[in-house]
Amino acid sequence: MNIRVGCCGWCIKGGKREYCKVFETVEIQETFYKLPRVETVKKWREETYSEFIFNMKAWQAVTHPPTSPTWRRSGVRIARSKISKYGFLKPTEENFEAWEKTLEVAEAMNARVVVIQTPASFSYSRDNLENIEEFFSTAKRGSSNIGWEPRGDWREHLDEIRRICIKHDILHITDPFRCENVSIHNVRYYRLHGIGGKEVNYSYKYTVSDFKKLVEIIGRDKDEGVEDVYIMFNNISMRDDALNFKNFVLSYF
Repeated sequence: MNIRVGCCGWCIKGGKREYCKVFETVEIQETFYKLPRVETVKKWREETYSEFIFNMKAWQAVTHPPTSPTWRRSGVRIARSKISKYGFLKPTEENFEAWEKTLEVAEAMNARVVVIQTPASFSYSRDNLENIEEFFSTAKRGSSNIGWEPRGDWREHLDEIRRICIKHDILHITDPFRCENVSIHNVRYYRLHGIGGKEVNYSYKYTVSDFKKLVEIIGRDKDEGVEDVYIMFNNISMRDDALNFKNFVLSYF
């Protein structure tokens, strides 16, 4: 089993080159707010070593409607007549175009996993289930693994998540301290947002006790035949927590 520990963002002073001296993988966050140019992404790859693993968060145009506050950082203006066409995995021409642009960036960085994070407002419902089914049935696929991190009340419908992930060959992405992972894929992708609070608690700092629980979860994954596990910290102290866990897990696997 390969256990890859990293952070959601370049969180080390000195940027990419310094980050790569410590970690072997990263999740790019800025792609969620606004997609960079393909040329820019290729330069990122040049600043790292060939074996370094990129992952990225999918562009919010696919998952979050333009009324979401996260769009303030996008720098993109959407015509009023098209606002309803974006987000919530709607199977619209606009969403599919946004997804194809996301894939172009993912291919340029050779992303191992593309994280599709749906907001809590994208709740479990018949309409949203229909959106998911048609979107994933129609959307183009590149060389990256596609992962879905559902928020909100979806954790109360794990059987449905499992069915969707199996049918469309996608990873179920979870915070392991908040939700059981029901993926049967040989890749597990965990995003750690801090313990406590509602969906996230970014100010949380992980403890040795937390690390032991996380090792137990990874151990179960290993018993189930999982080959690659990604542990991606996404909290304020992610640099220190990721480094501490990386050293901690070495004594177990």
